[in-house]
Amino acid sequence: MGNLSAFFLTIFKRHKKINTSERLKEVMENQSSMEIPLPSMINGNDVFHSQIPPDDLNISKSKLTCNIIHNHNFSNGLHSWHANCCDVFLVSPSVETFDDHTQNPCKKKHHAVITNRNQHWQGLEQDITTRVSSGSTYTVFARVGVSGMHLEKEANVIATLKLEYQQSETKYLFITKTTVSKEKWEDLEGTFVLSDKPDRVVFYIEGPAPGVNLLIESVSIFGDGEIAPCVYNQEGNIILNPEFEDGVNNWSGRGCKIALHDSMGDGKVLPKSGKFFASATERTQYWNGIQQDISGKIQRKLAYQVTAFVRIFGNNVTSSSVRATLWVQGPDSHEQYIGIANSQATDSDWVQLQGKFLLNGSPSKVVIYLEGPPPGTDILLDGLMVKHAEKIPPSPRPVIENPEYGVNIIANSNLSDGTNGWFPLGNCTLNVVTGSPRILPPAARDTLGPHEPLSGRCIHTTNRTQTWMGPAQMITDKVKLFVTYQVSAWVRLGPGATGPQNVNIALGVDSQWVNGGQVELNDADRWHEVCGSFRVEKQPAKVMVYIQGPAAGISFMLAGLQIFAVDRQARFRHLKRQTDKIRKRDVTLKFSTSDSSSIHGATVIVKQTQNSFPIGSCISRSNIDNEDFVSFFIKNFNWAVFGNELKWYWTEPQQGNLNYKDADELLKLCNDNNIMVRGHCIFWDVESTVQDWVKKLNKQDLTTAIQNRLTGLLNQYKGRFKHYDVNNEMLHGSFYPDRLGPGSRADMFKTANQLDPSATMFVNDYHIEDGCDPRSSPEKYMTQILDLVQQGAPVGGIGIQGHIDSPVGPVVCSALDRLGTLGLPIWFTELDASSVNEYVRADDLEVMFREALAHPAVEGIMIWGFWELFMSRENSHLVNAEGEINEAGNRFLELKKEWLSHAHGHVDDVSEFGFRGFPGTYEVVVVTGSKKIVKKFVVEKGDLSLVVPIEF
Repeated sequence: MGNLSAFFLTIFKRHKKINTSERLKEVMENQSSMEIPLPSMINGNDVFHSQIPPDDLNISKSKLTCNIIHNHNFSNGLHSWHANCCDVFLVSPSVETFDDHTQNPCKKKHHAVITNRNQHWQGLEQDITTRVSSGSTYTVFARVGVSGMHLEKEANVIATLKLEYQQSETKYLFITKTTVSKEKWEDLEGTFVLSDKPDRVVFYIEGPAPGVNLLIESVSIFGDGEIAPCVYNQEGNIILNPEFEDGVNNWSGRGCKIALHDSMGDGKVLPKSGKFFASATERTQYWNGIQQDISGKIQRKLAYQVTAFVRIFGNNVTSSSVRATLWVQGPDSHEQYIGIANSQATDSDWVQLQGKFLLNGSPSKVVIYLEGPPPGTDILLDGLMVKHAEKIPPSPRPVIENPEYGVNIIANSNLSDGTNGWFPLGNCTLNVVTGSPRILPPAARDTLGPHEPLSGRCIHTTNRTQTWMGPAQMITDKVKLFVTYQVSAWVRLGPGATGPQNVNIALGVDSQWVNGGQVELNDADRWHEVCGSFRVEKQPAKVMVYIQGPAAGISFMLAGLQIFAVDRQARFRHLKRQTDKIRKRDVTLKFSTSDSSSIHGATVIVKQTQNSFPIGSCISRSNIDNEDFVSFFIKNFNWAVFGNELKWYWTEPQQGNLNYKDADELLKLCNDNNIMVRGHCIFWDVESTVQDWVKKLNKQDLTTAIQNRLTGLLNQYKGRFKHYDVNNEMLHGSFYPDRLGPGSRADMFKTANQLDPSATMFVNDYHIEDGCDPRSSPEKYMTQILDLVQQGAPVGGIGIQGHIDSPVGPVVCSALDRLGTLGLPIWFTELDASSVNEYVRADDLEVMFREALAHPAVEGIMIWGFWELFMSRENSHLVNAEGEINEAGNRFLELKKEWLSHAHGHVDDVSEFGFRGFPGTYEVVVVTGSKKIVKKFVVEKGDLSLVVPIEF
């Protein structure tokens, strides 16, 4: 701290602050990433600068929550503290005091000196009214000393509470006292309990005789129960020295150095606010950055908001990702890295980095740090805030007036008026020609029903010099917020064109590209359907629809473009009828008793307690440390899949270093609660998901590693997973066949089936059902599956992930119909829907659930999580971070309730009662004149009528 003045004072003269110091040029610290300091404990040699009491303090740490004292070690000056009719100043870290064990000189952190005292009761105080409650036990721990000319030998230091009441006189509660000698530091320890809740509670330290200075290094008060989140300033920020007003105290480098600046780059880089900012410099790894230990300040199951301003500097890098990450170490030394936020930073201006996190368990150590840019590039930080996230009220249900369902918003769609209403995007040429289909594409026909035939005219786009050139139309005034629109058209390549070529119906919503549907064309001989959907959720200034995609120089034709609002409720009514038809079966309860006549006419009440149709969720190891998460999970799902814990990069991150512990713990939870489990996944064909050590293997070693993976995993869990996704996302990656040949995929299926024939082997991929990805159309998926089967692969199921936006039922159903022709069971394996508006999100989920239940080929639905901050996509959760079920969650529960069958009536004269119900577990109550009988029974899945004997 060479450029800091020896003393900096913040004088409080009867609560008036006078700042008398100027400070700081540049301070450097260096610390290895593997040497993150443990929380410092008071041991007589160092200041108490963590929220965790020393090991020798007789307190149960498991009962402690947060320190309720703000600015407990004066790292933020005298903020939140007040001198009681005396003066106070701070002594800087460079001032020498004495170690109370060795009596050798040592340098201290900031400590407060309370001086000009002329009464015993004068000292330093803090209002803690809002942070304490009656009935709880609070533990006080402070580090205190005394000094001054009037001190003879020793003095008493006392901790006291002042309790103020509006309707009665003020009371004083003695907490504890200690005797302190000159030039020695002592611990002041004690506890207190409030028998009632005063209108104002003030904690203060007092005691020494008049004229004696009172010294305070730190003060901590811990409660024994759940209290408000830890805060250290008026904004609730748990970060110490967040704006570097105290240099780089409380900060360190994670594998690099950190420096303090008032400017950089010859004055071109200035603080965004305040006087200083910090840099992480001499970075040699992407993960190097600036960090702060926040151990003991984070409460489990609370959501925290993180906000920072960052930029980059040096190494000729003008733009790079900067990430905020949490390193968490559990009591068992298990390490976890949690991504909080990611922002594209530049070297030209400060950008905001913002995100949220929540810890399910009780960690022993937590460090927040910045990382991301290439080595050699500095990370600049100007302020970091971590505070309890405010609860944001949910968005209201959208009010949609006159949505005009089924009305095409495209002007001159049938081209009866030439190209009027259309314009060429770019310098291409538009001409109207004939020869296009006169019927609507199938997906649109399913939605619209009987409709006027098309005109047979189409737009032929020629002279294209860029892929984005094509016909366009402005539809700004026709698009309504929160309305889901279906997109449908016929497209065809121009004469002489060869494929494959993508054709995309795109929307330019202000500066954002929105995908309205894509298709891959491989020839110019026939017309192809392109279908999709979109929704606009923020008021745009401009909306343009345009058709693009084929390579420059290739012409294409467009016919019958339809964009229309979808009436989901009308579709739902149809799906309800279809669901009842294909999912329910006729059930006859056949009652038998010694006196059959006694039961004739008896009242019968049938109640289904659980539907056996598989509805599951993704879970992760960290989730199950949260008992609220576990409770919701086991109550509402009968299947599970692990987010990462079974993937190869998780179970063997380094060659030979196997980790099945996390999967074992998840599997035990599921087994204990009779929840079936899918195995996801054995391999993943997308190269970016493959471990570095696997990528480096030669062909022979890779073949051996694959065999070891199969043998190790499937022998470890033989018979315990009902499904396996054998090689994930084979339509979007080809890591293994690129290195081992086209037969390697089929070999994976065959070997997996040999090792565990009880499990069904699945393919699994995304964007199959929504028409927005030409790589994964239903036709391409079918071709891949048939090719695997032809090679002898025992493909037993089709996985559709279902990460979808603004779904349209007929588009989804069309994909299911085509895949259903293969005769294999279809599962939605990773379903989620994303929207900031909970009602819109709920509507999207309802579309997907209803389409799935109403389709005979679908045999299960897995959602990809349900808890906020533990989802792969933002705004897709059913339960908010701190446990409140949102509108999407309520809709999910309503659907599950709808899919429980109930019936009531009377036993007929042949001792039977019939009803139609979903498969699952039931309870029947029979009430006769003299007694009430309760029995349980199960309805298995089936098409034929079922007779269930009920004996009394």
